[in-house]
Amino acid sequence: MSAIETVRPPLPKKPFNPTPVWLSAWLALLWLIVVDLELSFETLLYGVDDIFEYFKRYGSPNFADLSRYVELLIQTLATALWGSALAFVVAVVLAPFAARNLTPNATVYRIARETLNFMRAMPDLLLALIFVAALGLGPLPGALALGVHTAGFLGKFFSESLERVDAGIYEAVSATGASRLQIVMYAGWPSILREALGYTLYIFDRNVRMASVLGLVGAGGIGLALHDTLRMFNYDQSAALIIVILISILVIDYLSTWIRGKLN
Repeated sequence: MSAIETVRPPLPKKPFNPTPVWLSAWLALLWLIVVDLELSFETLLYGVDDIFEYFKRYGSPNFADLSRYVELLIQTLATALWGSALAFVVAVVLAPFAARNLTPNATVYRIARETLNFMRAMPDLLLALIFVAALGLGPLPGALALGVHTAGFLGKFFSESLERVDAGIYEAVSATGASRLQIVMYAGWPSILREALGYTLYIFDRNVRMASVLGLVGAGGIGLALHDTLRMFNYDQSAALIIVILISILVIDYLSTWIRGKLN
């Protein structure tokens, strides 16, 4: 009696489960952070009551001077707007020189790139302190600080977008005898216009937040008023100012997100 036995292939190996490895790595990283920063959970627990007690001081916002707060908020928004406008203009000028496919030569490319890197590397607060020391208190130092810093980001975004444009578009415009400036204006910017506007809106959204912070170092606006109330321990007025700032940031954030969605 003969029987034909069906030889079945062996079952595949059980797939490797990386979860224990990742969990161990995260725990090790957390332990290194705790050790390196010398964090004391006992001290944090003891300070919980003090933290809650401090935040309770902001429990009674005082909106008696709301009209002044709104006026300061408008000043802060203007600082962010003009800072973003300055960043946009500088980025539009430098971006073509920082794009490999549009720059005249390697030297110009490197100068433009390093200029953008320097602007991006200088913190807003440091620039604000420098401009405040040079120009005095007010919104102008804040607008200049935001403009210089965020021009580095916008210039990088724009130049990389210009580099991603299909080479055929540049070649088509160049074949008509267009100059380098005309190639940028009629081939480069129209191809990335929607993307560039989205980046600019993002930068403005970010600058609104930073304009409030820069007021703490004397750059005017609602941040300066918040600094004064905190320094004088007027927590009720500070709470009102914080609420006004938060509401404005949320409104602008939603508005900016909606506009970017429409652009896309």
